[in-house]
Amino acid sequence: MDVDDTDSDGGSEREPGTASDEGGEGTEGADRDATALDDGPDRPLGTAVVTIASSRSLDSDEAGEAIVTALEEAGHELATREHVSPDHDRVQSIVLRLIERDDVDVVITAGATSVEPDDVVIEAVEPLLDKELTAFQDLFTSMAYEEVGTRVLASRTLAGVSEGKPVFCLPGHADAARLGTESIILPEARNLVAVAAPVPEEGEEEEEDDEETDGTAETDDSSR
Repeated sequence: MDVDDTDSDGGSEREPGTASDEGGEGTEGADRDATALDDGPDRPLGTAVVTIASSRSLDSDEAGEAIVTALEEAGHELATREHVSPDHDRVQSIVLRLIERDDVDVVITAGATSVEPDDVVIEAVEPLLDKELTAFQDLFTSMAYEEVGTRVLASRTLAGVSEGKPVFCLPGHADAARLGTESIILPEARNLVAVAAPVPEEGEEEEEDDEETDGTAETDDSSR
């Protein structure tokens, strides 16, 4: 397994059929019914995968493909897949936009996390986090060390929660991306989404109850 990002990070492209944002490109998944977000603890999660690289496109992005494959095999949905160049502001803008999407529960980036001059992902994403999941780096380092030894020293990762949504930044090599996704992210994704979700304020809950009551009343009236 290789965990170093050398020659594997950079620019951003999306697959055909998606709108671009700040130079990024990507693939939009099928629209999900809004009610699917309340289907219970076993519902598929909406995921967003972002490749940060200048030396590869989505077609040649083995790290992103490894993440997507692992997510889909686990039964989760790909809301969008994007590709952006390793520019601090563009990375930060795209990750923030994905966090704010209603159909995205988890954001995962791949690439630009090492120590080369254009490895800017950690610095771009960290300010967006409300809380950092510090154990993620420890777990990844420990697991990667078993595979590549001290070469893991050049590999940086990041995980945290932003606006109630888990965000993970992985290296741009396929083996490292697969390791982080399959061994750490997937086992904990649903739990993290559940515990990090914002609690509705009391007024918001009352409004929802009123709307449901009104809907029931209208149904009853129409059946008479």
